Amino acid sequence: MDEKKTTALPKHVVNMAWVLVLGAFAPMLDATMVNIAVNDLARDFGASLSTIQWVITGYVLATAVAVPFAGWLVNRFSGKWVFLAAEIAFGVFSLASALAWNIDSLIVFRLFQGAAAGMLTPLLTTLLVDLAGSAAMGRLMAVVGLPIMLGPILGPVIGGIVLEYASWRWIFYINVPIVILATILIAWKLPTFEAKNRQARFDVVGVTLLAAISSTIIYGIVQASTKGDFTNTTTVAYVLVGVVLMEVYGVYAHFKGEHAILPIRLFTRKNFTAAMVGMVVGGVATNGAMLLLPLFFQNLRGDSVIVAGLS
Repeated sequence: MDEKKTTALPKHVVNMAWVLVLGAFAPMLDATMVNIAVNDLARDFGASLSTIQWVITGYVLATAVAVPFAGWLVNRFSGKWVFLAAEIAFGVFSLASALAWNIDSLIVFRLFQGAAAGMLTPLLTTLLVDLAGSAAMGRLMAVVGLPIMLGPILGPVIGGIVLEYASWRWIFYINVPIVILATILIAWKLPTFEAKNRQARFDVVGVTLLAAISSTIIYGIVQASTKGDFTNTTTVAYVLVGVVLMEVYGVYAHFKGEHAILPIRLFTRKNFTAAMVGMVVGGVATNGAMLLLPLFFQNLRGDSVIVAGLS
């Protein structure tokens, strides 16, 4: 009995953890919910698949680029207010995406929405550690880990149900009440976390290089789907530019040392390198399937959006 009391998490910590999870739940849903709406977006906007896919690809790319900003902001400012600002931004650009008047405006709004989501996800982990401490993180994740895992899984299912009975715009509208509730609870329940290092400097060059590497390589690969092969001039040129920029970053990070946004010495650790490779391979397998499978089930098998979402 005494051991259970010493290992049990305080109720107020668990409650605050649930508030943080609620704040990150809408971005987790949105990461996969839009995939099921590709056909509807193409039909309503009269755009090709190669253009529509930027609604998804742009979101993922913006999410990745925003991660370093989250680390710097939580160093300079209170984690609570950074999380709250990102939450509000996600809600605002969800509403803007729902009101998009053409495919170009939707892609732009999704970029900003993805940037907000890219700050919420790493901040969730950072603030959970601040709440419970690294020693209790395993027990806390056992409590709140299920909704974190279910978000991306439920996304296509909820998206399919929404599209069956309403417009694709409701995929974005549905985020708004979740964000409003989360915003109220974050402002009310969360403590004001102290800034970790107000003198932290933002690595502008490093972040710019990493963003350019991601953008050029992803754009080149996307062009391969448009051109029909990976040997076309556009794909080869952009991928080569990305590789060159990667080497430039390697030289820059070598001289920058520990102050680089991504210190290259981390890759000397086998566990870290293996984890990164695993994440890349897993991301390719997961994100590729989440875009292609809904199209396969709807266009080739003739299934409804609900069946495609469940599949």
